[in-house]
Amino acid sequence: MFAAARSFAATRASTRAFSTTGARSADLAKLILIGRLGKDPEIRTTRTDKEYISYTVATTNYPPPPMNPDGSRPDSKTTWHHILSFNPGANNYLRTLSKGSQVYVEANFELREPDPTADPSTPQGQRQIFLRHENIRVIKGPAHRDPGEADESS
Repeated sequence: MFAAARSFAATRASTRAFSTTGARSADLAKLILIGRLGKDPEIRTTRTDKEYISYTVATTNYPPPPMNPDGSRPDSKTTWHHILSFNPGANNYLRTLSKGSQVYVEANFELREPDPTADPSTPQGQRQIFLRHENIRVIKGPAHRDPGEADESS
């Protein structure tokens, strides 16, 4: 009798472990970027005075687009990705980064549908991708100017 109960429990456990129905907590939408910071990360605040960091990563499609019928090749296009970080620990690190750094970024993304009542020419009237910072690694720091080069602000 106990052997039959153990056999049933083992069968049930193995069936559950190999189920084709995924758990909702395992669903994921992630974007991985390798590009350069377009400007220094900015500190901002929400309407409820919660601090967050906003930064922009520029990526360029590579390899370049295929050749045109006339043999010319269109220029590669740069895409600007706007990323938000609400993690205080990550924000402290993000503040130390500067424009031009080559970075590897992992971000969760959410596709937001347009507001049907908004004007289609406004951001609220267009489909948007919301990127939430998850991880960042600096691959290479920004290019530095020569010490003898004059500062533009002086």
